[in-house]
Amino acid sequence: MIEVRDAGKQFVLHNQGGTVLPVMEGASLRVGPGECVALTGASGVGKSTLMRMIWGNYRCDAGSIRVDGVELRNAAPRDVLALRRDRLGYVSQFLRVIPRVPALDVVAEPLLVQGMEEAEARLQAGAMLAKLNIPQRLWGLSPTTFSGGEQQRVNIARGFIHPWPAMLLDEPTASLDAANRAIVLDLITDAKRRGAAILGIFHDADARAAVCDREVDVQGFAPKERAA
Repeated sequence: MIEVRDAGKQFVLHNQGGTVLPVMEGASLRVGPGECVALTGASGVGKSTLMRMIWGNYRCDAGSIRVDGVELRNAAPRDVLALRRDRLGYVSQFLRVIPRVPALDVVAEPLLVQGMEEAEARLQAGAMLAKLNIPQRLWGLSPTTFSGGEQQRVNIARGFIHPWPAMLLDEPTASLDAANRAIVLDLITDAKRRGAAILGIFHDADARAAVCDREVDVQGFAPKERAA
């Protein structure tokens, strides 16, 4: 489960005399097991900021953020890393990997850190890459050499290779053709069936309608002076 209660965020602009810039206040939402909730709102309203707060990249300055029972506000870095390893998956908008690491190893890594035998992890990674139409001849190459659509499919394969109880999805169908888009929507549906709590950003309205149970407009979490 993902639960956000009265969360707030502000940035301090140290290069502008310590100016404090409030960007979010009173953010509240709940995503239960087997549910997919979409964050909506205009560009720049704070959708990605809220996702980064839940992922632990941005500190929550007020309120509470809990993922599968773990409180993230003021959480120690080791606790955030443990949460990401065991309980919280994330499909980012863009693939970020270490250069020269083969695609098969990129996808298998979450299974290896769970303690799975290397042979089994690579077998499952290959099956996921094949499902997402990444040709086997590419598995031994770094995805940094792939096309944008291929990189996104590797990103999705890594994000769905392990059954995390909670997941964050940032534009998972961007850069995909119709056939691969349908496969990704099936993966999301399967994750919901097994009980994953999913929070996502979907600019594709049809994709949002296909997998999301409800929407949360992030505009409602804008600081009052910005919302006015």
